[in-house]
Amino acid sequence: MSSLNLKNIYKVYPSGVTAVTDFNLDIEDKEFIVFVGPSGCGKSTTLRMIAGLEEISSGELYIDGVLVNNRAPKDRDIAMVFQNYALYPHMTVYDNMAFGLKLRKMPKPQIDQRVKEAARILGIEMYLSRKPKALSGGQRQRVALGRAIVREPKVFLLDEPLSNLDAKLRSQMRTEITKLHNRLATTFIYVTHDQVEAMTMGTRIVVMKDGFMQQVDTPINLYDYPINQFVAGFIGTPQMNFFTGKLTGTKTKVYVEFGMDKILLPKEKVNLIVNLDKYLNTDKEIVFGIRPEDFHDEEAWVNDAKKQTIEVKVDVVEALGSETLLYCKTRSEVAPDDGETIKSIVDDVSNLTAKVDSRSVTKAGDTVKIAIDVDHCHIFDKDTEVTILARSEENKADIEALQAKREEEAAAKAAEEAAKLAEQEAKAAAEAEKQRLKMEKKLAKKNKQAADAPVEEAATEEAPAEETKED
Repeated sequence: MSSLNLKNIYKVYPSGVTAVTDFNLDIEDKEFIVFVGPSGCGKSTTLRMIAGLEEISSGELYIDGVLVNNRAPKDRDIAMVFQNYALYPHMTVYDNMAFGLKLRKMPKPQIDQRVKEAARILGIEMYLSRKPKALSGGQRQRVALGRAIVREPKVFLLDEPLSNLDAKLRSQMRTEITKLHNRLATTFIYVTHDQVEAMTMGTRIVVMKDGFMQQVDTPINLYDYPINQFVAGFIGTPQMNFFTGKLTGTKTKVYVEFGMDKILLPKEKVNLIVNLDKYLNTDKEIVFGIRPEDFHDEEAWVNDAKKQTIEVKVDVVEALGSETLLYCKTRSEVAPDDGETIKSIVDDVSNLTAKVDSRSVTKAGDTVKIAIDVDHCHIFDKDTEVTILARSEENKADIEALQAKREEEAAAKAAEEAAKLAEQEAKAAAEAEKQRLKMEKKLAKKNKQAADAPVEEAATEEAPAEETKED
């Protein structure tokens, strides 16, 4: 059992590429932490730094309060499960699981007891005499997990261990790993790019992008209170709908206007908007976010929420049995000649996805009214992409500070780009001046040669005449 503390962790490669920037995280004993994000966001690099497989460029890593930056991987008391199993093909399942313990010269009876106990936990007791080639992908992955379990490490590190499995087996193994965590009661750190795995397995989730931590929170808080537009779009399937708009009205009645639609916000939401005066009836744009499941096409919803209803044209209907997905266009996206002009696949993209009841009677080609559950809407600043809706009155100061920080960063970045552009322009001007002086010098030389040429020619013509006189 172990706690981890990562303080100001950076990873900078010799080429100058920064993979992880200012990573700070306290992981409590017995937590199941999930690092999630798109490919290249730095999640696997962070895991490998914890394991000792990557050197930490700067910052401090503590395991149980002990600084381990300079400790070898074997001395950190961690076990890592890789994406590709990494089993020895010539060894049986039993020998694969026992190999690490044999290297540590553990007594044979203890090895046997640990291997059989791990096999029982994972349900692979009947496969102990087989070799990896005689196992399915899921069974091999369980063997890789078993090899880690027998070590009884302080921390389990799992780097996308389910990505090679089919959908059904992946779902089953998600449950098995969660059960395993509960049974072993130790610290798990799990890396994945699949937000469904993150939501179903983690006690806390770390969302990463471009090497930066975006938000750390419980799955339900990430879903309900995303700190910025990236987190809001990344967590949830299908992803959240985003509409660029503005806030209009009065302080008692605030509307969100986007395209040709106008939605009244409930007073409870308005009270949680940070710096309302900055956005209300100004040119400052916001991004209005609605999750697909917060759209409703039922008649009761539409009749009860007339000020939160919009009209859409349905392009595609996907009946999935338990639910129905509607891919629609809002009125501002429907062209006057829609249906007559054939568009390319790239251009003909529906801008709204609604997840409605499985018994919905809406069909493709229909123009229908759908109601929005504005109690669960999200509003983001268009420039900083940070939410402007606080969780509570107490949370407003934190959102305001984050907004100010992002604005400062944007201003600093703009100043840096302006300085870089000015430097490039100065360099180009200096090069142009250099070329101009070079051309002037070349032209002056050419003119001098042209001026000297007749004198030389005249001297050449006079020489024979003098020679004749002497003769």
